[in-house]
Amino acid sequence: METSESLGYLKGLIDGLDLDANKKETKVIKAIVDVLENLATDVDDMTEGLELVGEQIDAVDEDLADLEEFVYDDDDCDCDCCDDECEEYEVECPNCGETITVDEDTVMQGKFECPNCGEVLEFEVEYDDDCDCDDCDCDDCK
Repeated sequence: METSESLGYLKGLIDGLDLDANKKETKVIKAIVDVLENLATDVDDMTEGLELVGEQIDAVDEDLADLEEFVYDDDDCDCDCCDDECEEYEVECPNCGETITVDEDTVMQGKFECPNCGEVLEFEVEYDDDCDCDDCDCDDCK
């Protein structure tokens, strides 16, 4: 039985007792029932609010999952030259000694910030004359 149903049943029981409305005990019992009605209403309001908050949290969680997939998705290769996965490189930060894995795009930019200590690491990129791609005229490999 729901709280509101239980409260209705209790009110019916009290009304069935034919209590004298002028007695102090009857007034106390009716005041207690009024407080219980207010509490039941408050609980219903909080339950509705909690359900709304739960729905909003679920929507934010879905949005965050989409954003994480977009930002951290390592499966997509953005280079135009190959169908193979982009190369990744391990770099040791000279400041903190942390080994960091960076992708080809980051190396091509020439610098990035160490996620561990914030030190800006700079690269000097040298290009090979030989392209690793078969029959490729792309600018990424030259």
